[in-house]
Amino acid sequence: MTSMFRTVMGADFGRLHPQLQRRFSVGLAGGEACTGRGVMDRVWHGGAFVRPFLMLGGTRNIPVPRPGRGVPFVIENVPYLDTFGRETVSFVRTFDLPGRSRRFDAQMVLSPKGDRILDYLGTHQHLASELHFRAEADGSLLIRSGEHRFREGPVDARVPELIGATAEVRESYDESAGRFRIRVRVVNRYFGPLFGYEGSFRVTYTDIDQCGVRPGLRPVREEARA
Repeated sequence: MTSMFRTVMGADFGRLHPQLQRRFSVGLAGGEACTGRGVMDRVWHGGAFVRPFLMLGGTRNIPVPRPGRGVPFVIENVPYLDTFGRETVSFVRTFDLPGRSRRFDAQMVLSPKGDRILDYLGTHQHLASELHFRAEADGSLLIRSGEHRFREGPVDARVPELIGATAEVRESYDESAGRFRIRVRVVNRYFGPLFGYEGSFRVTYTDIDQCGVRPGLRPVREEARA
């Protein structure tokens, strides 16, 4: 068995920087969880029209509803079996913004065919995005979102482009600083940039048999469809 990221990337996984290969080998087979701690140099938002949507999403830990600079943050990548017996890897980001901390929750699940990863967003997994992974020439990792779907009860509907967005994540390893660098940008086709963040962090790895899954890390509701 290999990590879900190696499974979907195939031979392309070997083109990643070795530190990225280890970080994205997190999974039940490897037996490790990964925790990153660092600083976001900038958390930004688009125009004022974006704020109501970000505030609404913030009630379900989907976007980061407040901008800021020099924001301490933690990202927790912990593998576990969900309610339906599927291997899941958490991507829970906590931003220490002034006044109170804010979370941006996501849980990644491998599709039944093993050909794609679904990114379930928020505390109730109402939003699902297909993710596409690619190794760049410099060993960095590019992740782009594909189709978005809204799932609740019997509803399973594609999110229209008018209100949907495309996310692009670039993650690299800076050898001179000994840190991972990340840049996230979310853009709507019609309204332009919505929000994003960029910064750097260091990671530690923990044996999952020792650390387990801390309370509150898993979503309140888990979606069966993948």
